[in-house]
Amino acid sequence: MGALGGPAAPLLLALALLPPWGPASGTCPPRCVCASNILSCSQAVLSSVPAPLPRFTAVLDLSHNNVTRLRADWAPGRLAHLHALLLSHNGLSFVSTEAFAHVPHLRHLDLSSNRLRALEENLFSDLAELEVLLLYNNEISAVDRTAFDNLGRLRKLYLGQNRIARFPLELLRDGSRLPQLALLDLSANRLRSLPVGELQALPAWLRDRLYLHGNPLACDCPLFQLVARGRRRRLSAVMDFQEELRCLLPAAATPVGILALAGRQPLNCSEAREAVLEAHLGDTVTLGCDTRLRGVRSRHWVTPGGERVLEEGGNGSAALLANGSLQLRALRPEDAGTYACWVGGPLLNETLYVELLVHNFTLHGPHDTLNTAYTTLVGCILSVVLVLIYLYLTPCRCCCCRGADKPPAPRDDSINSSVLSTTPNHAAGVPGEPSRSHSASATGPGQNGRFKVGGTPQPPPRHGPKVQRKVSDPDSVSSVFSDTPIVV
Repeated sequence: MGALGGPAAPLLLALALLPPWGPASGTCPPRCVCASNILSCSQAVLSSVPAPLPRFTAVLDLSHNNVTRLRADWAPGRLAHLHALLLSHNGLSFVSTEAFAHVPHLRHLDLSSNRLRALEENLFSDLAELEVLLLYNNEISAVDRTAFDNLGRLRKLYLGQNRIARFPLELLRDGSRLPQLALLDLSANRLRSLPVGELQALPAWLRDRLYLHGNPLACDCPLFQLVARGRRRRLSAVMDFQEELRCLLPAAATPVGILALAGRQPLNCSEAREAVLEAHLGDTVTLGCDTRLRGVRSRHWVTPGGERVLEEGGNGSAALLANGSLQLRALRPEDAGTYACWVGGPLLNETLYVELLVHNFTLHGPHDTLNTAYTTLVGCILSVVLVLIYLYLTPCRCCCCRGADKPPAPRDDSINSSVLSTTPNHAAGVPGEPSRSHSASATGPGQNGRFKVGGTPQPPPRHGPKVQRKVSDPDSVSSVFSDTPIVV
């Protein structure tokens, strides 16, 4: 086919730039604005999803309408290209569990500012590629354990400004259901207590981006220490909402700032101290609980899994020692995490945190063996290379290796020549110029420019015909790896 040109070129280019709207693809619905693969029907006073929808739609904006129910048949055909669906501000009160079966590649779903009251079983299980889910400013009070099943790519979950009294944090503990979740917003709900043990077991990237402000939390020292830890680390979830992080003291009518609990009666909370300890698989380590309090009345440890170790001696691999330290035997990868030592004193309480890092190899195991074997292999290879260089790059001294018609080299090598000399050999002598080199030996130069045994230096001739400079012999290569002259 020839190059595009002629009078038809502008017409073909204009047709190629036209949007793909038409009978075959579906026309732009009434009261909507269509641009490329974006379909905007915001503030169009719609009571249902317009139909038919173009099959190539990638972004569908239905916000600020009156779509109160999202049934399973809202999208009669499969919308394989749709990756963003906006349904905020609709008064939406019902979403079918099969509503998202036709949009499997959805990555952004906005259901905020509606009237949803519950997240039912397997509600979002068809959205395996979903990354952002906005559910804030609804009336949600119940969250089913399976509501977020199959959301392996979900990164941000916004549930603020709802009526949630308990969120199943155990769904996040092992990291198998929402492995990519990096932000969880539970602010402005009805949470009254927090399982600090379960929060400590959360992955660090999620624990540091957990928003809890605006909840009617009950004051206690673990809550204070959790928030104080976030302040020390300058986390935005704490630094940006310090005024809204409040709690209720027993028999108090008004909430107080959580960070104001330090040394305040009747709790007398103090900030927790942290330490980091590194170990290897199979090791036995002891986590110290070096409290500064006197007259300790009680002491216990909380493991990363939220289990308490109360009795001296303990069970399994964890044992509480007489001095309050925690001993861990035969470390496993799942033993890694943050351990908390809670100490109760006569006036104050204190919590010490120890971050245990378990390296996934033994200290004297296969890791070191592999390093030794690798080093030995490299040494052997290097030795073989050096031997080959010595054997095949050593200069040939037998007369048969030289050309029959080559005259013997003149005895004019410099006695001071060396492989480290920076003066190159000249290709030929210049006619009319006397030689500047001195004779080194009666039998020719030695290897590496060294003196041969039996050679006697000769003074340069004072008179006689001018001699030609030595021409370098390309058939002879000096070995730089041998310190012993070779005499043939």
